[in-house]
Amino acid sequence: MVQKDARRLKIKKSIRGRVSGTAERPRLTVFRSNKQIYAQVINDVQGKTLASASSLKITDKAPKKEIAAKVGEMIAKNAQEAGIQAVVFDRNGYLYHGRIKELADAARNGGLKF
Repeated sequence: MVQKDARRLKIKKSIRGRVSGTAERPRLTVFRSNKQIYAQVINDVQGKTLASASSLKITDKAPKKEIAAKVGEMIAKNAQEAGIQAVVFDRNGYLYHGRIKELADAARNGGLKF
């Protein structure tokens, strides 16, 4: 495993020790690959995904930050349709800048509270 990945997994493990999703306040987790970005709202007590969104459905040619913002809007809309207003944000070991920050800001603007 590359040192960068090992570092992220160590941070992820630390975060997951503190952050857990419940039925009242599920966990909004983000996964980022080189090309795509994914977001899920998860109830950790039941182990169920309540809402999800990804950049796979976006066909626009745009910078990655703009696509991340669109995914943030989509996850906020999907979560509200599922009756979720407040979440706990799990950055999944990624630094809070760039695409992760854009997604979080767009989700907040879309109506999610965290």
